[in-house]
Amino acid sequence: MTSTASVLAALDSVRDPELDQPVTSLGFVASCTVSEDGVADVHLRLPTYFCAPNFAFLMVADAYEAVSGVPGVRRAEIVLDDHFASEAINGGVAARAGFVESFGTLAESELDSLRRDFIRKAVLAGTDRVCRPLLSSGLTGDDLAALTLGEAPPSPDRERLRARRAELGLPSTDDSPLMVDPVTGEAVGVQAVPLHLRKARLTAVGAEANSGICRGMLRDRYATSGLGEETA
Repeated sequence: MTSTASVLAALDSVRDPELDQPVTSLGFVASCTVSEDGVADVHLRLPTYFCAPNFAFLMVADAYEAVSGVPGVRRAEIVLDDHFASEAINGGVAARAGFVESFGTLAESELDSLRRDFIRKAVLAGTDRVCRPLLSSGLTGDDLAALTLGEAPPSPDRERLRARRAELGLPSTDDSPLMVDPVTGEAVGVQAVPLHLRKARLTAVGAEANSGICRGMLRDRYATSGLGEETA
């Protein structure tokens, strides 16, 4: 029988597209059960009733894909609670419809472009998380421009950056440049390093601030912690 723990582990791979953090650690998983006949029932929640429906749709759809892929899960039922567009999102994801089909004339296009934009921001924020400790250790921008991804010290942040770059088809092997343009994949030249690092830093700080705001709003909205939520 499939365990709840295995379903939650799969949900760890589902990220808030703007914050680039798992829905589990953010507290967005309200409940998770698995029946004896393999039906996984997952309820998601968000910080506000009016969270952007495109962001919400991406998370519910990604959760459906992740849970459906768990060995032993016969059917995934992913439900977004307490959201103004819950009916359209839940119905659309259950029917395997796209965003446009689910929202009709209210939707301008599918969400592939939006997803790529957020992954590009995640690459910039990840670059900051990897490069900032190196700068603190005494390396210069010129040093960073010469480093490869594999020469950066091994860390979860480095592997997270590698994974986000791979999602975009950007160079992500050990011999790839540590700093690349998140759109073109080209190495960042020495002269462009200061601006690139400033952009990366601003992106990372913005994501961290938004994460704190979302966590605070979620705590105010719900009295209980989510499954897998990081409360420290």
